[in-house]
This record gives sequence, structure tokens and C-alpha cells, in this order.
Amino acid sequence: MSPTDPYAVKQIRGPLLKLPEHVDHCTTEEELRDYCRRRRSEGAVLGADLFSGAGGLSLGLTEAGIEVVFGVDHYSYAVETHSAYFPGMSVEWDLSTRQSVERVADLMTECGIEVLAGGPPCQPFSKAGRSGIRSLVEKGLRDPRDTRRDLWRAYLEVVQLARPKAVIMENVPDMALDKEMFILRSMIEELEMLGYAVEERVIDAWRYGVPQFRQRLILVALRDRVKFEWPEERTTKVTVWNTIGDMPEVEGGWRPEGGAEGWIRYPGPVTETQRYLRRRVSEEDRHKLYDHITRPVREDDRVAFEMMTSDTKYSDLPEHLRRYRSDIFNDKYKRLDEDDLSRTITAHIAKDGYSFIHPRQSRTLTVREAARIQTFPDDFRFSGPPSAAFRQIGNAVPVRLGEAVGRAVMSSLRRGEEKPTGARETARHLAEWYRGLDDRDLMYPWARSGSRFRATVAEILTERAAPATVRSVWQGISSLPDVDPGDTVPEKTRDAIRFLVGPNYGKRLERVERLFVEMDSEPEALWAPHISRSALPSLTPALIDFLELAVPVTDELGEYCGEPVIAGRGILRITSCFLDRDTESRNRNSSGRLSVAQILGMNVHSREAHLALFEIARSRCTPNSPRCGLCPDLKGTPCTGGHAEKEKQRPLPLSREGSIQS
Repeated sequence: MSPTDPYAVKQIRGPLLKLPEHVDHCTTEEELRDYCRRRRSEGAVLGADLFSGAGGLSLGLTEAGIEVVFGVDHYSYAVETHSAYFPGMSVEWDLSTRQSVERVADLMTECGIEVLAGGPPCQPFSKAGRSGIRSLVEKGLRDPRDTRRDLWRAYLEVVQLARPKAVIMENVPDMALDKEMFILRSMIEELEMLGYAVEERVIDAWRYGVPQFRQRLILVALRDRVKFEWPEERTTKVTVWNTIGDMPEVEGGWRPEGGAEGWIRYPGPVTETQRYLRRRVSEEDRHKLYDHITRPVREDDRVAFEMMTSDTKYSDLPEHLRRYRSDIFNDKYKRLDEDDLSRTITAHIAKDGYSFIHPRQSRTLTVREAARIQTFPDDFRFSGPPSAAFRQIGNAVPVRLGEAVGRAVMSSLRRGEEKPTGARETARHLAEWYRGLDDRDLMYPWARSGSRFRATVAEILTERAAPATVRSVWQGISSLPDVDPGDTVPEKTRDAIRFLVGPNYGKRLERVERLFVEMDSEPEALWAPHISRSALPSLTPALIDFLELAVPVTDELGEYCGEPVIAGRGILRITSCFLDRDTESRNRNSSGRLSVAQILGMNVHSREAHLALFEIARSRCTPNSPRCGLCPDLKGTPCTGGHAEKEKQRPLPLSREGSIQS
């Protein structure tokens, strides 16, 4: 923005807040050990929060009865905030180094810290973060290897060394939802090998009283295979106006007198949520509201804001009020709906508040309003200038979400009920069952052929075919000579396929022949570790995933490449039964694939176990005529999954107790 811009507004620097340290703040590791020794003798359950930020998760756990005495982060203002509100030590250490990992683990062990929580930085995993990092790499502005991606390994190493009773990890769903779900499945595998029972879900924060659309991946692992029970979800939403409707009107850029200690007169809470957020405010501050400050508003933006409702898109604004391309930034400006949830508060609010326009006033949200939407109580303030406060708020775990998970962890530890099986056992049982099947009984016999060519042709020709047709077609295809990478399909083989299927397979045969033309142009494409659809457009994404799973190829080191997690409807019927929760109606790309990963893990049996799920879904656990007597397990447990409406009392295909029989 140039100095001569007629719409420029004078930027007003916000006051810099310096918070005092907690009364029980420890400055040395020896002081921390002494403090923890005393608190344990008084019956306290102690926790640590890595990548703690300002302490949203720490505060939630504290509300749940877990005293967080150790916080680690790499942002100085966040460390200062954490030091002000939590006892013990809050330190600015770099957890990408082995020395810091060992130091953290040693302190946890010496201090008797039983609960480890945290969220490794999520930017490299989120869609927005990936695209931003890629752009910077292409411009040569940063090293293409982002060390933050490896911080999940540091987190696991702390677990391996300290062995806390409970592990809580929070992150964006995209951390886990890559094609192979490598990180999440690896974490499940390693934690189970250490003796933890592991549960993970993508949850909606609003179901725990948070007034925003915010999905988070939560992983909980309890030592000694203690079973974790998820907290009960609520069915009603806390709205934006429930949360901030009691706050005084202010103009954009308004600042109170008194600098960082300035405040605006507050009339008092009206709703239950507002009373919850004011519950810790002292009597002295009952009529004071701190941090109710926000950015100045340009005159053209003010005009635009006044024209907007919660339904207005950026492209709906008059062209002279649009400073950005509306085809790319159609949601650049967003007025919040007072009767609904807020958008997800992110760290980007520190730079741009246009996505968070007040429901009734022509300005962006204040620091205090953003904090409330993250369910920080009104007495919780943030060290540094307003931009640092916004960043801390956006990076935080909503307090109410942390409290709900913390209470569920404490309750599960008290019960001490053992989880009977984990991914390693389930995958092994499924793989053993699959290996015991006769090839003649398989609905996907080509998955054992080791031939990408034969498997591809068979998949295309037998899609949705009856079992008898599958066996007949496969008998002919399996007798054909294989095609090696780099070779074209011989004319004799093409003629044999035409003769094999006859005139009734017209459209499918056309698709196979299109594939052969594509293979003539790209002879190596079908045998690539990760098949490119642009090279072979006749292959659907689902077919590509199946081929990479069923017929993997090796890399230059001889290791098999690719093990995608596939969550088709049939497989989700099985996971619904096994996990005793709905994995079918929720998002297949998140909740559905997580349920498959939870059953398979990442081990030597995972690939065959996944193929076993395909066989069960197509030949046994079918939607209309389930053949329960042929399922891998006959426990007689009532079904709670895909067929519950049709057959309330049929046996589960997989027992939640983990016993799988031939």
C-alpha cells in the first residue's frame, strides 16, 4: 500500500503485554524436580505439553484434573504466556534435536510426569501449508526439506524414552490423510509395540462446546493397553452470538486508555457460555474486559463490510470494492453468521482478519473475541503485541476440546479396562485368514498373481460381475502370457482377450483397448510405483489404488512401494461393525480411512489384511445377503454396523474381542 493511497489508514501499533510468571514458576530443572515431588506427594497427576503454544491444551487438561507442569515451544511469546498461567517450567527448546528430546524425556521420568500431550506443528501436513511451502521451494526461498515434518518422530521418541501412562496428540486431519496414511499408521504401530492401546479420530470441535467449524485429529494412547473411551458428544451448537454477543461495541482500531492494562467497561454475561468464559474473572475485574482491540478498517473495506451479510460472497461485492481476484479469493471477506459456528480460527488471523468480520459491526474480530471462540476464559491473556496474541490464539487447541479429551483420559485410566486387541493382532489374524483361502474361492484372485498387467485387465473386465463370471474370466486371463515393463501388448494377447470375453463386454473391452493404446505411448507407466492417471487416463483413481495395493513394485533398494489405504463402502461396513461406531455415513476420506488404518496399522501383515477386507466385503459381508457363517469370526455379537437395520442380531464379521477364526 503506497503512502499516497487515498484509502490508506494509519496503522496503530497495539500495546505490548508483559505477563508476570506463575507463582510456582521454576527457573531450573532441579526446582522443577522438587516441585513435582511435592505435588505428587499431594496426589497430583502431572502432565507435559510439547509444542504447547500459549497453552490451550494445557488449560483444558488442567480443567480436567491434570496439572501441566512442563511446557515446550519454540515461539518466545507463547512460552512467556505459558509461563504466566502454568506452574513448573515453560521453555523455548528446539525439539528437532536429539539432545532436546533426551532432555525432555529425562525430565519427565525424573519428575514423574504421567501424561504427555502436544501437537507437532501442522503446517507441513495441511493442504494450505503444503501449497505454500511448495511455492517457496520452487522460488528457492527455503530448504525443500521442512524439519517440522519430522517433529512427529521427536514426539514419538519422547514417548519411547519416558513411557508416560497417557499420550495425547492433536493435529490437523491432513497430517494423517495422505494416500498411505504413513505417519499415522507408523505411530499406531510403534505405540502398540511399546504396549499402548491406541485410538484416533477426526472430531468436530463444536461437538465439545467450541463455537467454530474446526476438525482436528486426536490420537490417544494409554500404556499397559488400557482402553480409551471417547468423551460423549453434544448435539447442539454453541453459536457465535452465544459466545461474543455480550461484548461492547468498538470501532476498528479502537484502543483503551492505559496501554496493555487498558480495558473497556463490561456489562456482564448473558448466556451460559458467556458465564463459563467469565468464571475465573476476579470480583475486582467483574466489569472489565481486556484485549477487546482489533485492527483499523480502511474506508473502502468499511463500505464493503456494511454491504455484507453472512451469505455474501466476495464476488458479490461491487468490482470497485474488490482488491483481490474474486475467482481465486471468493471467500476472502466473510461476515460471520451470529446464529451459527465461526470459521476455523487459524494463526493466519494474525495477518489477515477479513475472513472473520463481526456479525453486526463493520470490523474484524478483536483479540478477546477470537480468544473466546477458541474457548479461552476472559482472564487468560497473551504475551506480546496484538499480532502475537492473534497468532497464539490461532495456533491453540480449543480449551473445551482439551478439557473433554483430558476428562476422558482420566476416566479411562481410573477404569483400567484392557483393550483386547490392536492393529497388529487384527492385521495378523486377517492376513492369516486370507492366506488360508483357496484361490478358486477368491473374488479378487488376481491380487495374488503378481502381475500388474493381468490384474488391470481382470479388474476392468469383471467390475461388479457375479462370482461365476469372475472365475470364468480370470481362468482365461491367467492363462495369457504376462507383459513385462517397457513392452507393448502383443497382438496375439489382444486377440485372445477379445475372443475370451465376446460381444457382451463391448464397453469394458473398449476400455481395455484404450488402455493398450495408452500403454503403447507410455510402456513403463503401468509398472510405476505410483501410477500416473495422466499417463493412463483409462484407469480410475480407485483402480490405481487397488493395483498399487495388490500388486506393488519395488524401488531401487528392493523395497515395496506404496500401500494406499482404501475405504470403499464395503470395507466401511466391516469397520463399522468391528469398531462399533459409524464409519459409513461420516466422511470416507477422513473418518472412514482412519477406521481402516486403525484396523491395519503399518506392519508386515497390513497389505494382506487389507486384501482380506476386500474379500470379506464382496463375498461375505455384503449389503443385501450377508453370508455370516463364512465370515472370519463367529462370536454371535449383534451387529452394530452396516446391516444393523436389516438384521439386528446377525454375528459380527470381526470380533471386537480380536479372535478371528477360520
